[in-house]
Amino acid sequence: MGSVVLDASAVIALLTPEDAHHRRMVDALRDLGRHVPHVPAVAFAEILVGALRRGDRYPEVVEGFCNDPGRVVDLTEAMARGGAGLRAANPGLGLADALIIATGEALEADAIVTADASWTSVSNRVRVI
Repeated sequence: MGSVVLDASAVIALLTPEDAHHRRMVDALRDLGRHVPHVPAVAFAEILVGALRRGDRYPEVVEGFCNDPGRVVDLTEAMARGGAGLRAANPGLGLADALIIATGEALEADAIVTADASWTSVSNRVRVI
């Protein structure tokens, strides 16, 4: 069983039926089969910001999804170095995005799922929903 790293946009799309990317995200996870989904800690923080702004029960939904053991991946020194290298080599790439991609690379994930098509030039693991 492989693993898949989910960007904040992917998790938001998955958990929000009215999101424009929801159906594509559900289909992407179905296509990936029995992969273990991981959410980098930096993406988890991004998701929580939106959830807290939205209010209602959404923060609980996010916490529930991310509460599975091993779902949220802590940033390691190796991931930080990898993210810094990606950020330095790709000036248009934000640090949080670079860290998410570096997490996928460090975990040797079968896919890094995002709604950001610009990531495809950074890693061949990226799959755009």
